[in-house]
Amino acid sequence: MNLDSAKRLATEVFSDTYHEARQKFLEAAPSSKAYACSTKGPGGEALFTDAVYIGAPNAKKLLILISGTHGVEGYCGSAAQLLFLKAGFHKRLASEIAVLFVHALNCFGFAWDRRVTAEGCDLNRNFIDFSKPIPANPGYEELAEHLVPADLSPEGLRRAEAAISEYRSRHGEWSFQAMRKSGQYTRPGGMFYGGTGPTEARFTLEQITRDFDVFQRDEVVVLDYHTGLGPYGYCELQCEDVSGMDGYERAVRIFGPSVTSNLVGNSTSPLLHGTQAEYWQRALGGRQTYVCPEFGTYEPDRSRKAFRDDLWLFLHRPDAADSELGRKIRAATKAHFYPQAADWKEMVVWRSHQVSRQAIEALSSAD
Repeated sequence: MNLDSAKRLATEVFSDTYHEARQKFLEAAPSSKAYACSTKGPGGEALFTDAVYIGAPNAKKLLILISGTHGVEGYCGSAAQLLFLKAGFHKRLASEIAVLFVHALNCFGFAWDRRVTAEGCDLNRNFIDFSKPIPANPGYEELAEHLVPADLSPEGLRRAEAAISEYRSRHGEWSFQAMRKSGQYTRPGGMFYGGTGPTEARFTLEQITRDFDVFQRDEVVVLDYHTGLGPYGYCELQCEDVSGMDGYERAVRIFGPSVTSNLVGNSTSPLLHGTQAEYWQRALGGRQTYVCPEFGTYEPDRSRKAFRDDLWLFLHRPDAADSELGRKIRAATKAHFYPQAADWKEMVVWRSHQVSRQAIEALSSAD
């Protein structure tokens, strides 16, 4: 891919709404299976997660591309999936390789420009084993009322930011970010809330894996697209700790030494609870390689404040979700997790094309 084609493709594969993204995806991959969401979109419209399988039904190697785990981040993931199809990677698959697309896994969040599911859960903290004790997060308990304050007046925000600043000074920036992002299971409506049980979107993914016999494969590579963490436009290929050093080393063999892991200390992400990687690890163990292509946008505090306002809206003013105030807050969330600038889109296109090619080449290599 050259720079001119990257620029052209950037204008073709990105969308401005969930519905536009879905329409483009279905036109490029019409043989899809739709999984309906029980919650409607802002205009009362139906919402769907769509799955498309391409390749021999009994293929022993499988590449899975997932968009919209964190709803609003689906603009990027959907574009990466559409780019894969436009590049024609699926037309050059060896007989032992197939590709499964999961488009808009958290279709509610995508349509509403929210990271969370209809239940208010962070889907990427919802994959814990709920039959076991939930992970504790005492630091979050200490700051919960300040991270999503009920009072967003200037004085209310001043008090909240003062408490957050004091916590940062006392514990350090890395501990603050780890506390905030690792996942919490006691404060519904709060940041990175993992829920009290599996969400509808989690059930949808579990159903898709059954419908397409994912767990019968010998080798599975999962690309789960995200945005919002790291330098603007840079794609960090993140592994999660649950895959261990073996999972990290498998990913490095496929994608090269730019792969990161919080186990080796080169990831921008702290250790997280309940990630989708846990689901794949429980189900497939060493037969799977899970990687999160994380495209950076803006600085962490901008993300925190956009996320705070979104959570405040749906926790304290749900009736205003589609009012002028609600649309303003939702637009700010969208702008943070989906920079609509041409340079950012081109960076996503170039890197996504490279990562897709690397995955196919690795699966095509001799055992």
